[in-house]
Amino acid sequence: MPLCAALLCASALCGAQTTPKKGPVAYRWVDDQGVVHYGDAIPPQYAQQARSELNREGIEVGHSDAQKTSEQLKAEQHARADVLRQRQHDSFLVSTYTSVRDIEALRDSRLTQLQGQRTAAQQYVDSLHARLGALQSRALNFAPYSSSSARRMPDDLAENLVRTLNEVRTQTAALAAQNDQEKSLREQFDADIQRYKELHTIHSQ
Repeated sequence: MPLCAALLCASALCGAQTTPKKGPVAYRWVDDQGVVHYGDAIPPQYAQQARSELNREGIEVGHSDAQKTSEQLKAEQHARADVLRQRQHDSFLVSTYTSVRDIEALRDSRLTQLQGQRTAAQQYVDSLHARLGALQSRALNFAPYSSSSARRMPDDLAENLVRTLNEVRTQTAALAAQNDQEKSLREQFDADIQRYKELHTIHSQ
């Protein structure tokens, strides 16, 4: 080999040996007890944990977060969905209403409608209780509510008693649901009014 070629080859080899290694040369991680560790490789049991990448001077040159569990990913997805829904509702509030009075007017209109429905439902429940009371009074004249010698209760009376009692229970539950609906409606409008005020405060700043 010519002398100049040999010198060039030796120079290249020296340069390859002295060129610093690219990328991290060490890692830093924390075990399950909170103890910090350093090493040139991550143990398999900590491969999914957060870690820092260090250069020769011990300076952090990279960082990898811990791999998230399926529960954490689902929680983040739900959180993003909640933020999106809030933004959409905020947009609805500021684009639909011109003042708090507009929201209050719609609230009062909806509540008046619900209260009318609830009044009608309450009157119907009261009539059912009156019918049930009359049927129960009639039933006292027959066995087994009267003396042992009394006649057996007629089938139509027994059927009316059962049907009316079931209707009382159904309509009473429906009335309670209407009360819950009215409470929920009030809470929703109160929240909308508060949020509307907050949005206008933010926009006015």
